[in-house]
Amino acid sequence: MKEVLEELTKYAKKLVDSGLVVGAGGNLSARSDDYMYISPSGFDLKEVTEQEWVKVEIASGKVLSDLKPSSELEMHLECFRKDSTIKAVLHAHPTYSVAVSSTGKEIPPMFPDFPAMVKKVSYIDYVIPTTNLIAEAVGEVIADSQSVVMRNHGVLTVGTTVKEAYFYMQLTEEAAKVYAISSAVGNPRILTEKECDDLRNLSAETYRSSLLKK
Repeated sequence: MKEVLEELTKYAKKLVDSGLVVGAGGNLSARSDDYMYISPSGFDLKEVTEQEWVKVEIASGKVLSDLKPSSELEMHLECFRKDSTIKAVLHAHPTYSVAVSSTGKEIPPMFPDFPAMVKKVSYIDYVIPTTNLIAEAVGEVIADSQSVVMRNHGVLTVGTTVKEAYFYMQLTEEAAKVYAISSAVGNPRILTEKECDDLRNLSAETYRSSLLKK
């Protein structure tokens, strides 16, 4: 449990420092046996201490801490309930990802790391945040997705570690940024499906992926 809380605290700060969330926006959680620990509601993620992560029973949704959990609690629970291999869930509001997705477009693969590491990105239309509706929409696609882009809202990523989920968040935002900038300059070249498959099969990328799970 202590290791889980240390990882959450570490990557909560990283989310803020990297500009993926602003103020009290965003939330993250991690599984620990039959429970999850999630960021408390209303807190600046950079200021959450190891003692302030909210413990919640995954099966029942029962809150076992004094602090109120993130308002996106149901969305996190849905991810853990849908797939037992998911150990961490991150939700942020990255600028370029929100901008690109709000146009109705998808974030295309334009550089090797994105398709090699993030195997599947799913998209859901705008749903009112913090409701069961958004939890259900995410739940429908999360089993085979590493990243879920919520149009006009943000991005949710999952992983077997908090580090892995954070890396997926970084790559999704970087891909959106590259696409937005290149589209402003001219007509961007997008990697073909074959090129993406070739990248996914590289032994170097497989090794790098394995490091994120430790």
